[in-house]
Amino acid sequence: MSGFPFGAVLFDCDGVLVDSEPLTSRVLAEMLTERGWPLTARQAGEVFLGKSVAAQADLIEARTGKPFTPAWLDEFRARRNIALERDLTAIPGAPAAVRAIHAATDGRIACASGADLLKVELQLRRIGLHEVFSGRMFSGQDLPQTKPHPGVYLAAAASLGVDPTRCAVIEDTVTGTTAGVAAGATVFGFSPGGPFHSSPEALRAAGAQVIFESMQLLPALLAGHSPHAFA
Repeated sequence: MSGFPFGAVLFDCDGVLVDSEPLTSRVLAEMLTERGWPLTARQAGEVFLGKSVAAQADLIEARTGKPFTPAWLDEFRARRNIALERDLTAIPGAPAAVRAIHAATDGRIACASGADLLKVELQLRRIGLHEVFSGRMFSGQDLPQTKPHPGVYLAAAASLGVDPTRCAVIEDTVTGTTAGVAAGATVFGFSPGGPFHSSPEALRAAGAQVIFESMQLLPALLAGHSPHAFA
């Protein structure tokens, strides 16, 4: 890890490593429409971007007029997982970038997501990165509070034995960026455009120090950045 400016690199999953948001939003829109809250996939993406469905139970109950039940959540996850198993693809350039960063950091990488851990593991297996992140996958839903609270990033940093202030966080949403900043990390905001990622302006306003639009650029951006350049 000689010369690499960060002690560890912590990746979000959805929208950073995998192009899952369009698929998840489509299923969510279908199920919420069935319950009386008509939404398109794009609208669902705008409402729920960077947020877990479970954490939005109150909003869903208010808009549908029906209780948010464990059975409904289980059905959503089952239908979502079918779509992911069938159609999920990696964010272009992400697998190669992760492997390069894994080598540059002597393996000090982790995946810290707001999604449930089963989804994280399913998705990383689907794109061939499960082994690279083995033992270093974390879900905010396993903690008292998920993103935008920093707990999942703090847990990931602790597992690697690295102070959060020496970590780079890779995020594509305001919710996740807020969590990374609150953890004390340097946040690199991935913003390739489209409705399923936060805009560069929104990511900067949330505290991202670097904005980039291609995962192919990430290894060089990390290697050339000083964590204290904006201190």
